Amino acid sequence: MEYAIYFFEIGAIAILVAGSLFAFWTGMVAWRRVGRRVGYEVIRHDLGRAILLGLEFLIIADIIKTVTMETTVQSALGLGLVVVVRTFLSFSLSIELDGHLPWRRKRDAMSPFAAPIRDAGRE
Repeated sequence: MEYAIYFFEIGAIAILVAGSLFAFWTGMVAWRRVGRRVGYEVIRHDLGRAILLGLEFLIIADIIKTVTMETTVQSALGLGLVVVVRTFLSFSLSIELDGHLPWRRKRDAMSPFAAPIRDAGRE
């Protein structure tokens, strides 16, 4: 199980690095094609998504570690605290990136600002 934990931790690091590079690449393309403001928004959005996915992988690693290796009440409470903090970070980032609560995503998908920012630089 240690290998599974390492796999998810390394995966989180890889996602953060690759996601950051991808965010800056697509942002620079959008910056040159559309303008500075859109380029910045593309970088910010894609970087936030990479952070969210990396956090999910780290939560998986923590769950595996707690369930398989450290079966004490203290480790379970520690896991609970880590999951609460990371979930709060994920929730906050999601609101920051999308501009609305996650459960309002469907209704707000028709926003005139959503598609140009999301699709800029990926043509």
